[in-house]
Amino acid sequence: MQPLASKNNVSSFGEAAIAFDRVTVSLEGVSILDGVSASVSRGGSTAVVGPNGAGKTTLLLALLGQVPYAGSIRIAPVAGGGAPRIGYVPQRLQFDRGLPLTVMDFLVMGRQRRPLWLGSSARPRAAARGLLEAVRAEPLADRRLGALSGGELQRVLLALALQQEPDLLVLDEPSAGVDVQGGIVFCELLERLRGERGFTQLMVSHDLAMVTHHATHAILINRAFVAEGPPRDVLTPRNLSAVFGLHMGLVDARSMPNGQAACSCERHLEAAP
Repeated sequence: MQPLASKNNVSSFGEAAIAFDRVTVSLEGVSILDGVSASVSRGGSTAVVGPNGAGKTTLLLALLGQVPYAGSIRIAPVAGGGAPRIGYVPQRLQFDRGLPLTVMDFLVMGRQRRPLWLGSSARPRAAARGLLEAVRAEPLADRRLGALSGGELQRVLLALALQQEPDLLVLDEPSAGVDVQGGIVFCELLERLRGERGFTQLMVSHDLAMVTHHATHAILINRAFVAEGPPRDVLTPRNLSAVFGLHMGLVDARSMPNGQAACSCERHLEAAP
């Protein structure tokens, strides 16, 4: 992973916060990503979209340095030239749900040196309560972590990611395991936080309705790059039927904000009708 160190690099990618350049990932001889090039707009909400097995989560893991890859991933520096702080919200958290660990314990244990069984100090507890308030989850502070619903746990994981005061917030399927209304509320919460805190948001999502209404930029992949741009320009019937199957091309364009625009994709699938 390389920073966008020079003015020439920054100008070549416009106001990009991240530039993926021919990113290729193969695991145990199986091709997961094949030469994906795309950009993430600074300060916006970018969604990576594609069918199951398209390599969406793998692209995030490459960005986070969790899988080896060929090609380059360049991240623009923040003001002053430093590396951006990154917050990550995973799709799910693997843990023993029988642990006697409260939400407050979970949030403060990384902010203090002494073990939790000796108690927690006032400053990290106050910081944790402020984060829970920011994600509208204050009543969860004393709840056992293992007793939370999917939507409640997502808010706690978001609060944990916000501890980093991120310049870049990365989320893997933030609406997974959450009902439709909960997904809408969570996306509205992200919009408010992005407006208040000014971070760039990059998320993987399978929820096309959520992407069309809440993302400012979409990257459509199916192991290889398909298209990128405003969601209404990328999630066209032609592209959806080519990537997901014919039935997805029947999505009513009137459900998209501002109506259906002509596709302005840089490249088109030759396989599309």
